[in-house]
Amino acid sequence: TKHFFCAKLISKRGFNMERGSGILLPIFSLKSKYGIGTFGSEAYNFVDFLEKSHQKYWQLLPLNPTSYGDSPYQSFSAFALNPYFIDLELLIKQGYITKEDAKELDKPYFRGIDYGFLYNVRFNVLKKAYHNSFDSLSEKIRGFVAKNAWAKEYAAFMVVKGLNDGRSWQEWSPEYKNYSRALLKKIENENKDEYNFWIWTQYIATKQYKSLKKYANKHGVKIVGDIPIYVALDSADVWTNQSVFQLDSEHRPTKVAGVPPDYFSATGQLWGNPLYDYEKMKENGFRWWKKRTEICSGLFDVLRIDHFRGMEAYWAVPYGDTTAINGSWIKGPCMDLVNAIKKAGKGMDVIAEDLGFLTQEVKDLKAEANWPGLKIYEFGFDAPLDRSNDYLPHNYEKECVAYIGTHDNDTLKHFIETKPELVPSMLEYLGLSRVEDIQETMIGSLMRSNAEVVIFTMQDLLHEGGEYRFNTPGTLGPNWQYRLDDNSLSNELADHLKALTLESGR
Repeated sequence: TKHFFCAKLISKRGFNMERGSGILLPIFSLKSKYGIGTFGSEAYNFVDFLEKSHQKYWQLLPLNPTSYGDSPYQSFSAFALNPYFIDLELLIKQGYITKEDAKELDKPYFRGIDYGFLYNVRFNVLKKAYHNSFDSLSEKIRGFVAKNAWAKEYAAFMVVKGLNDGRSWQEWSPEYKNYSRALLKKIENENKDEYNFWIWTQYIATKQYKSLKKYANKHGVKIVGDIPIYVALDSADVWTNQSVFQLDSEHRPTKVAGVPPDYFSATGQLWGNPLYDYEKMKENGFRWWKKRTEICSGLFDVLRIDHFRGMEAYWAVPYGDTTAINGSWIKGPCMDLVNAIKKAGKGMDVIAEDLGFLTQEVKDLKAEANWPGLKIYEFGFDAPLDRSNDYLPHNYEKECVAYIGTHDNDTLKHFIETKPELVPSMLEYLGLSRVEDIQETMIGSLMRSNAEVVIFTMQDLLHEGGEYRFNTPGTLGPNWQYRLDDNSLSNELADHLKALTLESGR
């Protein structure tokens, strides 16, 4: 088996993102009617809040449709947008549906998301809007599809998935399991209404999102997108591109993705995603990755690529294992893939999520790519305090994006409460005597750090507890359900953030 090896030549580091700060808040976390955050008015209100508080960046989680477990990092398509994010209030204003049509979804607001209820009810409402608007929009939709061929593959995938009661494409009959362009046309012709519905969702979602992005950019806010390096096995991406994934003759993965034992799990993290066949990808010039990046460049100003270290070497776990312990490191495509992404990105800034087990080779690749990595403040504390820890702000290089915690971390409030052994180190490092002063002092010290960009979660800015964290890695519990409350975007918080931002030169 051939392997790729990373070059050791390191070029001068570069960083195009403007010094500033921002907030990580997924679309689903916005306060809105009908059960989940959307691309609607509350998203515009959040942009106004960012502008008022002098924040330059809005970081999102992946915008793709979610599958089992509701994780935005496991999607039916790496290209499609989540139909749940279509704003129903805008559809009502456009006359595509009525308030009565959406009445079943109009429940009292609560700080959570009932994904099962949304799945059973929301698509029925969207189908009413589709039937009332498709004919009038058909010409515009044809234009959209002509520029976004992936939408046809996504629509066909969702049609056949529906015909098979939601089962994975690996369980479909051979007639549908083996993808071809002729099969795509057959699916479209034999299931015209359902096929057009899925196309319609992508046209509407893209139109609503791009209007939101245009508004954000006009108000001085850049959108930071996020994509997982891998895609879900049960996805249109794998179904339509089987030759560039490590699959056997029965369409099963030979090995799957994960990471070895780490900070989050003693048995590693078994993600289960199929692995790319990078040699096949290199033969066709990384065509799939270029297409993915080109689409992202039209959606985001900055792109965060999750698990960047997988480009240098990836953890391959035998298919069927129940933990990630028995994996092994396999060399990745390194600069071959980096250069493909740069070429297709049209100048879009890229953030390399470089957390986890980092070797010198990974650090060298990041430097040669000229992409900034991540720093996580919560990772900076040991018992006793180790001031040489790279995650402490006084050690940050300028070319990085710094966080207190990301979507996989505990909220800072709960982190302090549940790590009493680290509290003395926190107090010592911050020069404090009272535990209750730790949170705001950490926020301020991160703002004043050398990091060119700092990003906060809303939970940390609001001093919220562990019940409000986005995700607990390795679990299928109540993840991906965080939502703002009525008073989250207060003038007091905006003024406080503005003062911190100006004081720290951001």
